Amino acid sequence: MDLPPTPPTLSDGHVTLRAHLVEDAQGSYEATLDADYQRWTSVPLPVSLEGARHFVGQIMPGAWADGSAWGFAVEHGGSYVGTVELRTASDREAGVVEIAYGSHPRVRGLRLEGRSVMERALRLLLAWAFDEAGVHTVMWRAHRGNWASRKLAWKVGFRVEGTVRQWLTQRGERHDAWIGTLLRGDPREPPTTWLRPPRLEGERVRLRPFTASDVPRVVEACSDERTRHWLGTLPEPYDETAARAYLLHVEERHAVGGGVTWAVADRGTDEMLGSMALFDLDPGREVEVGYWAHPAARGRGVVTEGTGLALRYAFGRLAVQRVVAFAAADNTASRHVLESNGLTQYATERLGARISTGSTDQVCLDVLAGEWVTGQVARMPTREAGGGQA
Repeated sequence: MDLPPTPPTLSDGHVTLRAHLVEDAQGSYEATLDADYQRWTSVPLPVSLEGARHFVGQIMPGAWADGSAWGFAVEHGGSYVGTVELRTASDREAGVVEIAYGSHPRVRGLRLEGRSVMERALRLLLAWAFDEAGVHTVMWRAHRGNWASRKLAWKVGFRVEGTVRQWLTQRGERHDAWIGTLLRGDPREPPTTWLRPPRLEGERVRLRPFTASDVPRVVEACSDERTRHWLGTLPEPYDETAARAYLLHVEERHAVGGGVTWAVADRGTDEMLGSMALFDLDPGREVEVGYWAHPAARGRGVVTEGTGLALRYAFGRLAVQRVVAFAAADNTASRHVLESNGLTQYATERLGARISTGSTDQVCLDVLAGEWVTGQVARMPTREAGGGQA
């Protein structure tokens, strides 16, 4: 399809997409000074006002003219606040493009009638691409860990297809990338439920989201000999890189609605005592519970209490009918935690558990919603703070 020689002007009454102007250079320069902008994009360093002038005055108009990219300046309140573009490259004729976007820090988090400035900008861009520019497939990719980009893509309908190792190059280094797609006929709404772990308060412990400050405690717990014996698939050695990878995996599970993971923390000090997870969620039907403890938490009953908090959430907010769990047959401490919370053994799977010395039998336990409610709820005082879905 023939396109105009310069970008058309698009607006939803709150946000406008238009051609880049020379006077946008200052705003573009300010955006590139932001640490997150530099971390997640390939903007040349050090940034400069002259570089911004070249971007808005030469690169963006030149790319539109030669068909390699369709870029728009994002305007709000009469000022430049970002750039959105579709990069056509060699797939132009096939109707396949790649989306890219970046915003000025001052509009991050700003919502206009329920939608952020950049969400509105992307919706305008996608409508134009599918309805006017003959596009049928839009690809999205971002550095693994760039949650702001992923959440924005999720809001407008992109499906994350997976992670490609060492896919993106940034300043001479290669990085893992998330890859997603949006097709012309796809709904432009979130394709999954993005779960967020709420804070759950018990008598002695709380369940809360993990934070970066928990990394040293995760390393200590997962380097412990006893933990490593029963969790036979842990990386060796277990260092800070492994701990950060674990926390990233946890967030990825939240993003696809696969479950919820909390740090088990001391209610008085907030010190991390372990991990509590509900995973392999089959909505409305069942979920699996699993956990591990920091050595300093053993023998204090905190994992037992934390498991009860997680079960209440599973049967309440997640509305599952069954919670299942698995433990090595000889792991009496883990079995005690589960049995104390009303789970009972229904089978033994021979050589079903992987421990540090090889394979061993594992027991399979479960509890149904009606069984747990009648047997446990009276002695599980809790308070929940915060929502459970993004």
